[in-house]
Amino acid sequence: GTPGVGKTTLGKELASRAGLSYVNVGDLAKEGELYEGFDQEYECPILDEDRVVDELEARMSEGGVIVDYHGCDFFPERWFHIVFVLRTDNSCLYDRLQSRGYTGKKLQDNIQCEIFQTLYEEAVLSYKKEIVHQLPSNTPEDLERNLDQIMQWIEQWMKDNN
Repeated sequence: GTPGVGKTTLGKELASRAGLSYVNVGDLAKEGELYEGFDQEYECPILDEDRVVDELEARMSEGGVIVDYHGCDFFPERWFHIVFVLRTDNSCLYDRLQSRGYTGKKLQDNIQCEIFQTLYEEAVLSYKKEIVHQLPSNTPEDLERNLDQIMQWIEQWMKDNN
């Protein structure tokens, strides 16, 4: 999902409830300096996607990992059994991003990314359509519903695959 939709909040809580490991790709990249440059326009480092994949390969092959990142097109398809894309109403997202200090082009481009479903489309093109699901992420109630829904999916997957 777009920055600010609630991926980290959902991912950390889900990992805690399900007993799974959690990886925030942005934090992983920062810790390992997995960058290939700096984007002056957006004032952020440019992720070295190949190094990120190399860094995660062993963990992902063990399974039981929740991966938190806004994009997904560079991750191997074999890594994932299900993909959730969080969606947030624009007015809500605008306020969240503004409170993070996003301004100008960075703010506008992230709002447009959400309007045009850019990251959902990327997920559908990167994985089998039937494993990609959109979830609303506007309110604390949405968060609880999403956690419950994903926990049910995990429990069913465990029954079916163990």
